[in-house]
Amino acid sequence: MKKFGLTLITAFLGGALALGTYKVLENKYTSNMSLDEKQKVYFANNPLPPSNLSSAGEVDLTTAAAEVTPAVVYIRTTYAAQASNGQDQMQQLFGDMFGQRMVPQGPQMASGSGVIISPDGYIVTNNHVVEKAEKIEVVTNDHRHFTGKVIGTDPNTDLALVKIDATNLPIVKFGNSDAVKVGEWVLAVGNPFRLTSTVTAGIVSAKGRGLGLIGSNQDQEQDTPFGHMRTQRQGGGKQLNTGIESFIQTDAAINPGNSGGALVNTKGELIGINSAIASQTGSYEGYGFAIPINLAKKVLNDIEKYGSVKRGYLGVSFKELDQDAADALHISKTVGLYVDDVAPGSGAAQAGLQHGDIITKVEGKTVYESSDLQEPVARLQPGDKINVTVLRGSDEKNFSITLKADAGNLARRTAVNKSAEELYNKLGASFRALTPAQKSKYHVNSGVVVTQVRPGLLFDDTQIPVGSIITSINKQPVNSVSDIDNALTNLKNGSLIITGYYPDGTSFNNMFQMQGQGDDN
Repeated sequence: MKKFGLTLITAFLGGALALGTYKVLENKYTSNMSLDEKQKVYFANNPLPPSNLSSAGEVDLTTAAAEVTPAVVYIRTTYAAQASNGQDQMQQLFGDMFGQRMVPQGPQMASGSGVIISPDGYIVTNNHVVEKAEKIEVVTNDHRHFTGKVIGTDPNTDLALVKIDATNLPIVKFGNSDAVKVGEWVLAVGNPFRLTSTVTAGIVSAKGRGLGLIGSNQDQEQDTPFGHMRTQRQGGGKQLNTGIESFIQTDAAINPGNSGGALVNTKGELIGINSAIASQTGSYEGYGFAIPINLAKKVLNDIEKYGSVKRGYLGVSFKELDQDAADALHISKTVGLYVDDVAPGSGAAQAGLQHGDIITKVEGKTVYESSDLQEPVARLQPGDKINVTVLRGSDEKNFSITLKADAGNLARRTAVNKSAEELYNKLGASFRALTPAQKSKYHVNSGVVVTQVRPGLLFDDTQIPVGSIITSINKQPVNSVSDIDNALTNLKNGSLIITGYYPDGTSFNNMFQMQGQGDDN
């Protein structure tokens, strides 16, 4: 009996040790995974239920709703009293599609939605949901409250990646938006009118919609995958558009507050991020639009890995063709993209594209509108190739274009508050750990490189540009975002000291007084 007891205890201790070792190795391994890899590991251990049809053969949406709802969060943002979310004109034209806005006396507030896409707290939402926010509060479906930290944004696609400090969270599985078919059933999950965890159903009404919403709200300079443009009003007429749009259109009810929420298929797979409605009243009128997840995945993985989007630069500006455009250009072709201009030195120029060419196919697929070119290019990295067919006169020509590097232009700003996460947002920058080669170049033992600077915030105001090296904050060495968080919690009398090197190697040691910040003692 004693032998049996000893054997049982030994087996128990051995199992516990093995499990503990496995968990340590698992955590170390998963911390280096991409968002895609984290998704695969999660759903290998937590497979989705297979059913989406009832015994009568009708579509059953209950399983999908039950799977998705726990992973859709409510996002509340706070703005300075004088701040504007930059979308007022768009709201007048298309209704309050950019999150639900509340305007009390003093600080303004807004609300939207987000989708948890990795168990360690990464959340996808719309850029316009968190743009210019002083404070970002994330409320999970089980009513837990977290402070959200903006890891990076991409105004060109209206996407943002937010992080909360949590583990073992439920997530929504990435689907395949390319496989989505017009007419199939979908669910929209979000928080309209502050009604949390709301599920609505409808069908896919159309794909590849380009509405001219993103990037057209104000005059600005932007590097896009299609050239460096300045968006401005042309003689009081239509604005040039720099946004990347290929929306999934749905008639599932989407209202103010749904922005950043999930559009899922009947399997409970994420196929889009709800972003906009077309409305004359500001409420649902049957037309909702979501960013396809295959486009979003590329953007989010880049932000998580690099701190900013690594986007390819094609180097052409173009017009969509229809009968009116063809008549104005005195051409007979009414389908395709008419090349207005080719940027010197761009991939398009080096491949041989010319003004007057008509882009008819991308990777062998017929081009009907701008999204047929924009979305495939937006999924690629600098150095990738894309195959384009053009009509030049009466001849059809094929070109293989190598995309050029394009840093992009990000339009976000946040402000100061008490938590380390909110101070991180106030810096207005994204970071990536230094490589050994970079440490050797600058003769430093610690540091992070600035990968993104957002206009109107601390790094922009003090002219700390992309490519700068930050070696310490408040005299604490920094090698990661978590090191920055720790350093920001140790402000003395509200003073913030940032030490590092500009891209040309010149050192700096800047001190700032953070308004409203100081010791709690």
